[in-house]
Amino acid sequence: MASGTEQFVKVLLVGAGGFIGAVCRYLAATAVNSTLKDAWIPYGTLAVNVLGCFLIGLLEGIAQDRGILSPETRLLVVVGILGGFTTFSTFGLESYNLLRANQPAAAIGYIALHLVAGLGAVYLGMLAARLGQ
Repeated sequence: MASGTEQFVKVLLVGAGGFIGAVCRYLAATAVNSTLKDAWIPYGTLAVNVLGCFLIGLLEGIAQDRGILSPETRLLVVVGILGGFTTFSTFGLESYNLLRANQPAAAIGYIALHLVAGLGAVYLGMLAARLGQ
């Protein structure tokens, strides 16, 4: 179990990375959306999610295959920066890990639950907002 100081440092690493990732997400999505002004879908979000998935796959692959990222660096970059950039990258990695662990039913269920529950939660949030009017 980590000491209070070690846990505090871990939280700071994730928080600092999250700040960087969120700023990068805003800048990247805004740049893409301003370039593609009349697009039929929000390509900025799509670009951020796809890029985040690529980067988390690349970094995790390097970390697993070469063992060159320290646990602190992984916290800062993978959990913090990429988590702040897009949680979709974490979703992609977790789905991939289920498939890699030869658990296709769990992967499909996990993906379906995210889609159905996420869209359902947006709908319920909209309903809840209208109740207050």
